Amino acid sequence: MTSTILDFIIRIKNGYMAQRESVDAIYSKLNERTADILKRGEYIKDFIVNDNDGKKTITIFLYYVDKEPAIRGVKIISKPGRRIYLQVKDIKPVLGGLGMSIVSTPKGLMTDNEARSKRVGGELLFQVW
Repeated sequence: MTSTILDFIIRIKNGYMAQRESVDAIYSKLNERTADILKRGEYIKDFIVNDNDGKKTITIFLYYVDKEPAIRGVKIISKPGRRIYLQVKDIKPVLGGLGMSIVSTPKGLMTDNEARSKRVGGELLFQVW
């Protein structure tokens, strides 16, 4: 599960580094949910799901503010060889609330703020700022 999300977020990060307008990634429901969270956080402009001959992909349109990327940094927390699980009391804000963490919980994928408000812990996947 984690490796598809990690590939997804690294593609977005590399797209920003190359100053692209959009990037393509393999479609999964988890990637679609991650894109939705990033869009709500204004880290990406938009995304669309493409169906090419039965093979789905997701196109992410990157968001720039005055020619600066919306995502300044990414930190991958859980990796396939080392998963990091946190209780709700251990989920802290990223950079004093300027960034966000993505948490995989029993109630689905959500931001650190949503996890704290719903009082649920889970696997801390990555942080963006």
